Amino acid sequence: MVSRTIPVDDFDLVLFGATGDLAARKILPSLYRRFVAGQMPESARVIGAARSKMDDKSFRKLVRDALAEFVSEAKRDKKTIDAFVAQCSYIAIDAKGEGGWEQLKEAVRDEAVKAFYFSVAPALFGPLAERLRSYGIACENSRLVVEKPFGVDLESARQLNADLAASFDEHQIYRIDHFLGKETVQNLMAVRFANVMFEPLWNSRYIDHVQITVAETVGVGGRGAYYDKSGAMRDMVQNHLMQLLCLTAMEPPNHFDADMLRDEKLKVIRALDPLTPAEIVRGQYREGPDGPSYVEDAENPESRTESFIALKIAVSNWRWKGVPFYLRTGKRMSRRLSEIVVQFKETPHSIFDRTEGSPANTLTIRLQPDEGMDLSVTIKEPGPGGMRLVNVPLDMTFADALGPQGEEIPDAYERLIMDVIRGDQTLFMRGDEVEAAWAWTDPIIEGWVERRAQPYKYAQGSSGPEEALMLMHRDGRRWRELEE
Repeated sequence: MVSRTIPVDDFDLVLFGATGDLAARKILPSLYRRFVAGQMPESARVIGAARSKMDDKSFRKLVRDALAEFVSEAKRDKKTIDAFVAQCSYIAIDAKGEGGWEQLKEAVRDEAVKAFYFSVAPALFGPLAERLRSYGIACENSRLVVEKPFGVDLESARQLNADLAASFDEHQIYRIDHFLGKETVQNLMAVRFANVMFEPLWNSRYIDHVQITVAETVGVGGRGAYYDKSGAMRDMVQNHLMQLLCLTAMEPPNHFDADMLRDEKLKVIRALDPLTPAEIVRGQYREGPDGPSYVEDAENPESRTESFIALKIAVSNWRWKGVPFYLRTGKRMSRRLSEIVVQFKETPHSIFDRTEGSPANTLTIRLQPDEGMDLSVTIKEPGPGGMRLVNVPLDMTFADALGPQGEEIPDAYERLIMDVIRGDQTLFMRGDEVEAAWAWTDPIIEGWVERRAQPYKYAQGSSGPEEALMLMHRDGRRWRELEE
């Protein structure tokens, strides 16, 4: 199957923080790949903006270096790179001062879509937005993209929303979460709402529980000082895992529309029960053969910050009454894996002897490393000797099923940046969504801080603390294994 590439309107994208790591690893390579795909108009321009003093030539070298490191060799063609780099320029900007803003005003075109990408610290969101408005650079057809972390608690999230709202309308603000740009996440909605076989089963009558896992093999490394003020709850659960939970649990919107979709996600967040201490397991990785312990990485021997967390969550509505959602995420785990597992109930009555087995069906939605999904179904094991039952997967790996052999699946940032240019907010978080997520998260964090709760230690290369296994074992369930 050959995917359709639909060009977007002419645009100027101003990339604040253009000399930073995220710009080099994700944003610039994603723009280049869309250029290669024919989606980025030849008249479109990328304007880098940062504190560093450099000219266009120096910035274009930075762009070339980023493409050389983060774009596959198959997509690196000198002529194409030259054409893309020619569309890039640079302006030195003083985010909290006046330097460079008049030059930027002259550089951007009023007749093109103007997108301003804040790949900077949240403390700069307000000052940058205010200057874009006060200098008359932003206008009605402008879009503003902001990266996480979007606040560290409800109070700071409200302040950031207020700072942005002073200069931009909500329909102009795109709070980016790259998890929502993954093909598999969007296919979760397609599987649910475009197939008659799934939606009638998507409720407490047929589903036993849901597992959402985001496991990483890396530690906090050089991010130790930052991470120790954040932890897995703020860094992963409040945003990424919360969004996956919402897409799994939400009601069907009336139409595939940005605000209707986000209305349904918001209802899920507001339906989440408060958590008790027994429904929370926090952990820190020990020293191991692959690296130092968490407290060494964080350079804080007294740290109580979690590098792992597992939660048992209840969604209090008719659809999900009695269906637990188990979430876990952690560093230094045995495998890099992100997936949603929908565990269906066993058949109400089996005509086969239990000794022959009658395993329940499972729908597994893989976000990484190999995007796809599989549905386990029960069949008879081939061969003589009776009716022996076995579960086998109906597998759909997207790279194999939906593209030419060896073709890369577009990176999440590629889709999301193009959605910004189109003015499509479907895959972006709304301000009230962010605040509702923090309103649920804050009391949980405050609870373990007040109790001075210590995280459990776990071995590097494991599936987390033993206590996380017990979170499910005491319910008569078990986590899906992380091992290959």
